[in-house]
Amino acid sequence: MKHVEIKVIPFEAKYAEQTVIMWRDSKYGAIGQRELHSFESHVNFLNHILSKDFTVELATVGEKVVGMIAYNRSQIDQLYIHNGYQNAGIGRKLLERAKVQSNGALTLFTFEVNEKAQRFYEKHGFVIIGRGSDNEENLPDIQYEWKEID
Repeated sequence: MKHVEIKVIPFEAKYAEQTVIMWRDSKYGAIGQRELHSFESHVNFLNHILSKDFTVELATVGEKVVGMIAYNRSQIDQLYIHNGYQNAGIGRKLLERAKVQSNGALTLFTFEVNEKAQRFYEKHGFVIIGRGSDNEENLPDIQYEWKEID
């Protein structure tokens, strides 16, 4: 992929539909399972629920959404990169923003089937602290933690 300028911006509702399309496509590519919720429900979740407890930021190329992250000072709740823009440093850029805003530690979950995500998080200093399957997809998952080095 040629070099493109990636901007990170706060989420705005005008980007909701294309963000959800990217999110759903990326998630399907990662776990091979279709989204359980309707498109409209997913847009509503992004617009009205997720931002109550998390900072939501988008990675854009021009007006095109190519990534999204939802995080707070102790947790990353969502991190998805457009299938056509993976391995371009976007995930790293978004992850670094969450680390800078953290309280010195972050936790997150990823699905066990998503080996690409596991490699990504481990490369960026996250270690496994738990396993389970307490998610609506009923898939085995892995809990990761990152701690700032003193």
